[in-house]
Amino acid sequence: MSEARVRPDRFEAFRDMIVSAVRGFPGRYPGLVDHEVLLGPPDSLLYVSRWRSERDLVAYAGEDWRDRPVVLPGEDEYLVAPLRVRHFTVASL
Repeated sequence: MSEARVRPDRFEAFRDMIVSAVRGFPGRYPGLVDHEVLLGPPDSLLYVSRWRSERDLVAYAGEDWRDRPVVLPGEDEYLVAPLRVRHFTVASL
């Protein structure tokens, strides 16, 4: 999961850019099981992705996937702070 803190005056434009950018991810990254963009206007956007394996995640995000979020070109101009990345695993019930 990556969390973007967005300049409120740029929120809609950022949302459109992210949705457009990730729309094609399932075809480009076969290990991507599911993904979604969650909106928390006026200034928060989450990108949540679920991956088949750690190897598939590394193919998308690189070896530093635990600590470095994937940043799209031009993304910084919309943000009030750097992206925050967090990782979760599923608990067995």
